[in-house]
Amino acid sequence: MGFERIDDLLNGVTTDGSLHGIAATVVGRDGVLYQGAAGDAKSDSMFRNASMTKAVATTAALQLVEQGRVELDAPVASILPEFGELQVLDGFESGEPVLRAPKTQPTVRQLMNHTAGCGYHFMNQKLFTFCTEQGFPTPLDGLKQGIHAPLVNDPGTVWEYGVSTDWLGVVVETVSGQTLAEYLAEHVYGPLGMTDSTFAPTEEQRARLLPIRFRAPDGSLVPTDLDLPPNPEWDAAGHGSYGTIADYGRFVRAWLNGGELDGTRILKEETVELALRDHLDGAPLPKKMEPTVPELANPVELLDVPQGWGLGFHLYLTDLPGMRSAGSADWSGLFNSFFWIDRKAGIGAVIATQLLPFFDAKMVETILGFEAAVYAELGAAVS
Repeated sequence: MGFERIDDLLNGVTTDGSLHGIAATVVGRDGVLYQGAAGDAKSDSMFRNASMTKAVATTAALQLVEQGRVELDAPVASILPEFGELQVLDGFESGEPVLRAPKTQPTVRQLMNHTAGCGYHFMNQKLFTFCTEQGFPTPLDGLKQGIHAPLVNDPGTVWEYGVSTDWLGVVVETVSGQTLAEYLAEHVYGPLGMTDSTFAPTEEQRARLLPIRFRAPDGSLVPTDLDLPPNPEWDAAGHGSYGTIADYGRFVRAWLNGGELDGTRILKEETVELALRDHLDGAPLPKKMEPTVPELANPVELLDVPQGWGLGFHLYLTDLPGMRSAGSADWSGLFNSFFWIDRKAGIGAVIATQLLPFFDAKMVETILGFEAAVYAELGAAVS
């Protein structure tokens, strides 16, 4: 496959100054179909995976489910008693938070599909007010206390983006007796040959880290001090990993292949199929997400098509014409990185820059062009 259109796309958006650096890879079940970079990004550039960490951490938890060491419908508090102490934040009276016990105890499955009731301060107004007025740390401060903020919903009632996967990482650590970094190195990164994936980049890896730029109101790209904390207290399963697009492409290929890559199996086929089914059980997805910290994220409006959430992944439940197939899994990272896994078509992809706020209009436009080019090339190759 040629994919020259992708080269033209990446070179175009960096040459005209829309993006300072961008890298992308397209993978099939049997290998890498395309890999390229433009602008300040190189083929071996390191990226802050941010929330793309979630799918990898969930893979670790699914391994423990396979082994019978974790049950999907076990209350999280049965593994982590401190999680059972979290209360629901209903609002405020006279400036004081109104807290109560959740109506049900969240389960491991609900951590995986974001219906456990956890939130993010930069995506939820109640939690933003709580953290701001109570001086409570946020996960992006690098303090583990940041994930101990109150729940914002009763478990199972709605999909809410938040620190659920961070708690899932603590489940992995508690059950395995290893730090998340140690566990992933032994059971995911190592077996899949993801040699640059880490929670603690070396000096050499940091030298390859693509700098973050901020989209100023006038559309220009400027340097910013906004970044992940350099020495966090814990391995944040929700946002803390770094790596190359080539590494993440290997992870995507393992999922394309039903949990196996180059003769090494990290998950059973039936586990992959289970994870890529909708697990929301009627809990609604928001039609639009309105961030509370505009420096971190722009509003995100979801396509008006059937969607769901599996175990660790967002799912499209319908074919997108000229693009991915029904059942495709995907997610993204705060610094405008994105991936998808289309098992029906046998293709997956990763595309990344390092830019704030999230859901940058120019990057979204670039992603749509990238995906259309991938499937146009795929269709040409098949025909």
